[in-house]
Amino acid sequence: MTNDHVTLPAKTIDIAIPTCTTTAKPDSNGHVPPGECGAFWNYYPSFAAAAAFAILFTVLTAIHIWQAARYKKAWCWVIIMASIWETLAFLFRAISTKHQQSSGIYLVFQIFILLAPIWVNAFAYMTLGRMIHFFHPRQAVLGLPASTLAALFVALDIVSFAVQLTGGSMAGPTTPPAEQMRAIHIYMGGIALQEFFILLFLGLTLVFHRDMRRVAAATATASPAGKSSSSSSSFSSTAATTTWRPLLWALYVSLAMITTRIVFRLVEFSSGHETDNPLLVREAYFYALEAAPMALAVAAYNVAHPAAVMRGPESEMPGLFGMLRQSVARRRRRGAGHVPLERDSEEQELTCHGRRR
Repeated sequence: MTNDHVTLPAKTIDIAIPTCTTTAKPDSNGHVPPGECGAFWNYYPSFAAAAAFAILFTVLTAIHIWQAARYKKAWCWVIIMASIWETLAFLFRAISTKHQQSSGIYLVFQIFILLAPIWVNAFAYMTLGRMIHFFHPRQAVLGLPASTLAALFVALDIVSFAVQLTGGSMAGPTTPPAEQMRAIHIYMGGIALQEFFILLFLGLTLVFHRDMRRVAAATATASPAGKSSSSSSSFSSTAATTTWRPLLWALYVSLAMITTRIVFRLVEFSSGHETDNPLLVREAYFYALEAAPMALAVAAYNVAHPAAVMRGPESEMPGLFGMLRQSVARRRRRGAGHVPLERDSEEQELTCHGRRR
């Protein structure tokens, strides 16, 4: 190219444009053998299995909506959202089995299935926070107030969610292999971070479990017949030893199922897209180690629903900022001499128990 002021020498620019030519003819569902252009699945996905789990999660969602409405607990929208995302994941998986050449449908399925467990995890964090607020005499574990614990772990869950969303959205079926591997590594980092937070949370859960067993034992010792001396002074020993246990075990089941699913995904993605990895080429592993565990994690809260266990005015845990305002107000009253600096621990325990009767 030349003009009166400047001359540019001729130059050839080579641009590599990825091309894909299908050598195998897709069947009526768009399926081509693994490794062929347009093959998004490493096996022939089952429509019946995907539809069955879509129906199962639809039922679990409906039950959770009914339970939240019955007990009037707005915060249960989190587990409802988890169940809805799982439902959508399997709905789009079922659609994808009939339209196996559609990268868009596959990507939507992938995003929902990879991120739905984060909601279940967040609900577990919120549930333990409310259990500590409702049942624990001090409304704290290791000096960490219930609302602070819940807010902290939900915030950590959001961090994990952001990392996983970044990786999951980058790993589309039409993404070049190098970028797919980078996306997979980002996603693996996100779920590893999620599991680290779960282990920290599990430690606090075990401390809460220990404290509640001590409270139950002390209550049983003080009231051998299982009856309190006053109907409004404390829990009965039966209530103290039974009401929190089913929900806590549901929490343990949920965390165990999420951990099972995380380990499965870490092992699955550790070898990339190598077809010699049985987790990638056999659909049964997906349903046994992803679908079934998440169904159990969601169903555990149907069986032992937090709102059914924690009822009454004390079941409404104030938010983090509300707790901070209350703390400041108490300190001001103490400074003015209106509230004693210390209360007898036994009196405090009985008062807390009496409020939760």
